[in-house]
Amino acid sequence: MNFNSFEEILDFAIEREIQAVSFYQKLVDRETFPASKQTLAEFVEEERKHQILLEEFKKGNRSVVEYDYVWIPDIKRSDYIVDMKYEPGMDFAEILRLAMKREEKALRLYNALATKTDDADCIKLFKMLAQEEAKHKQTFETLYDDHMAQLGD
Repeated sequence: MNFNSFEEILDFAIEREIQAVSFYQKLVDRETFPASKQTLAEFVEEERKHQILLEEFKKGNRSVVEYDYVWIPDIKRSDYIVDMKYEPGMDFAEILRLAMKREEKALRLYNALATKTDDADCIKLFKMLAQEEAKHKQTFETLYDDHMAQLGD
């Protein structure tokens, strides 16, 4: 990832959040099980918040970087999952594996973007977003473990 300006970094991050919103919305639209649909809809809103946060930051609203950091344990379940591509008809376990892998990549992305700038507020913003993605990853990993336990795995 090579960027020529601070704005390019932000534009890249905003585009990634737009893609995440679109991805989760597609899953919501295709999911038939109400509980799964609700869980995925919550992630649409989470990713939309990230998009808005980045857009506001780009407009100059630096107050968005106020955040209480909390250590998020890494279950590392996604470490053992290969990259997947969404296919219509995927069962819920496959969707959870796909989502946890995407969140792992988003976490790595924000940690990497934090190294691409020397703007202290921008670094804080990317670290905050990395923590948010870590929370998402942990949520999907926990949902996956719970789902598989219900299936007897």
